[in-house]
This record gives sequence, C-alpha cells and structure tokens, in this order.
Amino acid sequence: MSRPPLRVLIADDERMVRTALRVILDAEPDLEVVAEAASGAEAVGLVRSLAPDVVLMDVRMPEIDGIRATEQILATMAEPPRIVVVTTFENDAYVYDALRAGASGFLLKRADADELIGAVRLVARGDSLLFPAAVRALAAAHTAAAAAPAWASRLTEREADVLRLMASGLSNHEISEHLGVGPQTVKTHVAGVLAKTGSRDRTQAVIAAYEGGFIMRKG
Repeated sequence: MSRPPLRVLIADDERMVRTALRVILDAEPDLEVVAEAASGAEAVGLVRSLAPDVVLMDVRMPEIDGIRATEQILATMAEPPRIVVVTTFENDAYVYDALRAGASGFLLKRADADELIGAVRLVARGDSLLFPAAVRALAAAHTAAAAAPAWASRLTEREADVLRLMASGLSNHEISEHLGVGPQTVKTHVAGVLAKTGSRDRTQAVIAAYEGGFIMRKG
C-alpha cells in the first residue's frame, strides 16, 4: 500500500517564485502542493486550516515575515508542520532567527530542483536541513565564551557524539553508519539529546550546542 503524498505549502510574496516551486514539487509523485501564500499572515491561516506536512517559508515577506509566521505556527499548533525557510543569502541574520524560532532548516533560492525536492523529503522524515559552515558563522555572534552549558554534563558520551555529528549536518542514517549502531539506537540518542538540551527538534539542539560553545569544545 503506497503512502499518501507529502503535503506542501509554499509561502513567498513573489508569484513567479511560487509558480516555479509548485511546478518542481508537483512533478514528483510523492509530493503535493496544497496551497500558496503571498504573505506570512496568509501562510499562518492556511497552515492552520490545511495542516500541511512541510512549509517552504520565504524569510522576507511584507506585514508578517517568515520568522514571525514560523513563531505563530509553532506556538499555536499541537502538531505543526516542518518549516524550511527560503532565503537569498545563506549569511542572512534572518535565517538564524528563523532557526531559533523553530524552523527545521533553510534553503537558498538558487538551489536546484533536486536540492529542493530532497529538502522537503528530508525534513518531512524528521531530519534537519542545515549547512554546518553557515550555521557556525551565524552562531558566532551568539556563542558563549564561558563554561559549557549545564546540560552538557548531563549528556552521555554517546549522546555528545551524536550531537556533534548532528551539528556536522549528518542525518540519522549517516550517524548510524558513522557510529556503527542501528538506526533505532540513533533515534534513542537523538531523543536524549533533545530532552537534555530542552530542544523541540534537531535544529534547535544544534543551535543550543553552538550558542553554548559545546561544539567548539573537545568534551
């Protein structure tokens, strides 16, 4: 029995961008664009009524930008969709704010079709869409120079390894292969990391690791 297609909502104030994204995504049998929004406010309303699996959210939009829209969606829905913010520049400070707000990752507008399709599938299955070098650079201004955060001492050695690999951009499958353990074991370690760092998802855990200086430390 085949699975229903992943339901995607596109939010961007440029019609040509929305149309291009729709054409690419609708060409895939496992993806379905269920709606388009031209503003952050419209996106919030449509997400609440349609409950898509993934939202492609332009980070800069009139009235309510992608950051505020992301915050509102995550704060008001019991089971919110995965949100990928779309931006022109990877060093955009707005991107970092969106990740801190709870977005699962970001995608550059110059990404090709395969990258776009892969991004939607990736976040839909619970992984993060991160570019380690860009996140590290964006986090630099927020990184603590003092001692490691309190939660760092509560991580097991293996959880610490998993968090570092998450920050390197590895998926659960790649972490499993790197550590030589089963996928379910990795999921268990990831769950432990999220609980101990107080993070909603993998992306927030990575942000916490950078801001707390954990990634820069050897232990």
